[in-house]
Amino acid sequence: MNLNQVTIPSINVEKATKFYKTLGLKLIVDALPRYVRFECPNGEATFSIHKVEELPKGNGIVLYFEVENVEETVNQLKEKDIAFKTKILDQSWLWKEARLNDTDGNELIIYHAGKNRNNPPWRIN
Repeated sequence: MNLNQVTIPSINVEKATKFYKTLGLKLIVDALPRYVRFECPNGEATFSIHKVEELPKGNGIVLYFEVENVEETVNQLKEKDIAFKTKILDQSWLWKEARLNDTDGNELIIYHAGKNRNNPPWRIN
């Protein structure tokens, strides 16, 4: 089994599309204003957004985008007026990350885990 894509809801898919293109995702399906789909710049995963009339309540969605160099990526995104909620943090689970929100309030984490993503020291067999 392989994860193909993740789809998130949006009140304004056009606005969300601009945001995710600014992050560096490549638009591959354009069915605006109701749906779009992106390819991630690395790997084979895809990501889509669909229009909803109301966003879900509660904690919502958290999206993790792994990059090789968190500092470089965060600085590049800040130059494009992307605002972050946190500074770059070295987490106790051995990931370096910075958090932000998209245009619908979904939480995004720009991070690097390297080998610790799939093989942390506490991994069970």
